Amino acid sequence: MTSSLDSFVAQRLAERRAQQLFRSHKTLAAAPGPNARVDGRELVTFSSNDYLGLATHPQVIAAQQRGAELGAGATASHLVNGHFEIHQQLQQKIAELTGREAALLFGSGYMANVGVINALVGRGDFVVQDKLNHASLIDGGRLSGAQYLRFAHNDPVALERQLQRARAQAGDRGKILLAVDGVYSMDGDTAPLAAMAALCETYDTWLMVDEAHGFGAMGSEAFPCAGSAAAAGLDQASAPIVMGTLGKAAGNAGAFVAGSRALIDYLTQFARTYIYTTGMPPAVAAGCVQALSLMQGGSLAWTLQQRIEYFRSRAAMLGLPLEESTSAIQPLVLGCENTVLAVAQALQKAGYLVGAIRPPTVPTGTARLRITLSAVHSEAQIDGLLTALATALEKTQVAGVSP
Repeated sequence: MTSSLDSFVAQRLAERRAQQLFRSHKTLAAAPGPNARVDGRELVTFSSNDYLGLATHPQVIAAQQRGAELGAGATASHLVNGHFEIHQQLQQKIAELTGREAALLFGSGYMANVGVINALVGRGDFVVQDKLNHASLIDGGRLSGAQYLRFAHNDPVALERQLQRARAQAGDRGKILLAVDGVYSMDGDTAPLAAMAALCETYDTWLMVDEAHGFGAMGSEAFPCAGSAAAAGLDQASAPIVMGTLGKAAGNAGAFVAGSRALIDYLTQFARTYIYTTGMPPAVAAGCVQALSLMQGGSLAWTLQQRIEYFRSRAAMLGLPLEESTSAIQPLVLGCENTVLAVAQALQKAGYLVGAIRPPTVPTGTARLRITLSAVHSEAQIDGLLTALATALEKTQVAGVSP
């Protein structure tokens, strides 16, 4: 007998398949570096967030193996007995790299964003967010109970209207939190953080920057891998809440929040997603410490920027319609889900793995190839991808693939 649950999920899955939106796993034998064995076939991957190639760096792997000698797991939450010396070293290293007084570890970027937002605002307060924010920021805002306002993507004028509205309703006592991505994961563009910070000062608003795709990949002269806030010239006072992940440019896992000593002490007491979860495995923490040491000088971020510039210049020569992105994320918006799938499949046959991104991850009508670059990609690999991409797009148009 078929239950109502079985009927419900079967119907929803059938709808997803009919809409060309059904997702399935690609199984890799190991982390791409950037070559990988995917479903039993050797491919060059342009779909990873390992922007600096640290996931497969021998020194990082060796450090992680040494860290495993401290134990397979942390055994408890950080506030019980799951906070080790290696965790403390990692937090100090993060604070040093970001130019902040202190940092706090979280299990994931999702947990960090949800935990921070809910610890800082609630009923009677306001959360203001960009319409293209990551799901973790959106969910954190909705769960907080604060009034939730959104503004047009990267539009300071629209943002100011919402901040004016929020301040007028909140009065002198209500808190306002502006939460934005520093680098947008599906568009690759960067938020106008300097302008946003100025507005936050005007309307007594706290700025929270999600550096998931900026940390390690960009920064300032003083802090070359601190992320987009540093690149925009913002310090701890102007960008008081910085979240970053350790599973992208750092090549490991977990996340952090960096800020003032007082902020970190506060989150330690009130961020439920920190308090009520087991601490980071010591092997991961050890790998992260080594990864951050390798990225600290900024040479890997410089190499990544060279690869980005090379990719964009060669793509322009081929007439490929890329979006305006100077980050490691280079989207090619094709609009139609069928077209995106067809081109991605053609690329895979040619030996390249590129993400085919479709709704609901991106708005309807903006399905895209999400090409991500790494410091360890060679120019020859980039040339090969672009040649295969130009051929696939031409064949798709000839074949008349359409919605």
